[in-house]
Amino acid sequence: MLTNTPMINPASFRDLKLHGGFILKDVVFATEPMLDALNREALAKTTIIGQEFRITLQAGLSQEEISVSLYHEILEAATLASLNPPQSVIDFNEGDFEQKAIETHGRIGEASLENLNRMLQFFGF
Repeated sequence: MLTNTPMINPASFRDLKLHGGFILKDVVFATEPMLDALNREALAKTTIIGQEFRITLQAGLSQEEISVSLYHEILEAATLASLNPPQSVIDFNEGDFEQKAIETHGRIGEASLENLNRMLQFFGF
């Protein structure tokens, strides 16, 4: 079922302390199709428990899709998990999170701990 072997090692995204007091507990790859709340195909899903995020990515994504998905999921999760999210993201919808994730990937490169923190700082977390 895998079409691309991910170069991003999920183990490198385990128990990471993120800017804003968040913790990325882990990133795993799903081998079964994922659906969102509206029963549409989803490339990624995040479970938020307090300040902790657990991200599931669809297996077979390209390196760029993995990176953009990580930016998207972290920015969206931080916004939802914040009691008082920054004004810069307060009115974001799903499309806004995706667009900002694509822009962030293009501007600072592949998702990494350093780059995820740079993104969070940029948006005011």
